Amino acid sequence: MNPLVAPEYSHPHGSRCALSVNVNKVALLRNTRHLGIPSVLRAAEACLLAGAQGITVHPRPDARHIRTQDVHELAALLKAWPQAEYNIEGNPTQNLMDFVRELRPHQVTFVPDSEDQFTSDHGWQFPADMERLRPLVAEARACGVRVSLFMDPIPEAMAYVAELGAERIELYTETFASAFGTERQAEVLAGFTRTAEAALALGLGINAGHDLNRDNLTTFLRAVPGVQEVSIGHALVADALELGYTETVRDYQRCIQRAYASL
Repeated sequence: MNPLVAPEYSHPHGSRCALSVNVNKVALLRNTRHLGIPSVLRAAEACLLAGAQGITVHPRPDARHIRTQDVHELAALLKAWPQAEYNIEGNPTQNLMDFVRELRPHQVTFVPDSEDQFTSDHGWQFPADMERLRPLVAEARACGVRVSLFMDPIPEAMAYVAELGAERIELYTETFASAFGTERQAEVLAGFTRTAEAALALGLGINAGHDLNRDNLTTFLRAVPGVQEVSIGHALVADALELGYTETVRDYQRCIQRAYASL
């Protein structure tokens, strides 16, 4: 445990939801010039110092943000943070499995992105994707890496995830974020609740991410049971431009704490 982190921001995995910071957008800004700033490594370290429990990256084949060197340098950095987890996201049919084989991160999140896709915008489709995912899930698990599948909130799909041998799902939360504060919020959120309940009943762990922010995170976590990790990048990095990494991470941790205050 880092002695510089206040105890109220440090929660062991499993006791409540962990915060994993996606640093892709730091790399995206850096890549607009050839000066090496802002530093992805310094951003990750600042977030860990502030109490984040993990770092997430999503290296794409075109290296438009996170590059191969970043993935390796972050893996080296996280060796000094044994209490933190490293999560690498991506499409396992593209460049992701090379990182899994070489680096063996704590977790790999399989995302069904095409190579030119602007951002992740849907989960895996079952049973259509079963057979191409089956050997890849098995290989990652044989490397000792936890496998999470990026999924839409479809309760019936959870049985396929369990059959494949993946250990977690990551709920794609954009539909909740879009409905937040509208008359559709309760209906959309109920779909996430049902999906989480179905996943838990099958012994699956639950992660979540995409467009979660300081406004909607507490509401989501109060309604959706068993969320073990949220991966937040775009909103968190945008907030950090105004508040700084330390205060931003601590404010997201306060959002998480509020979700459990009444439980």
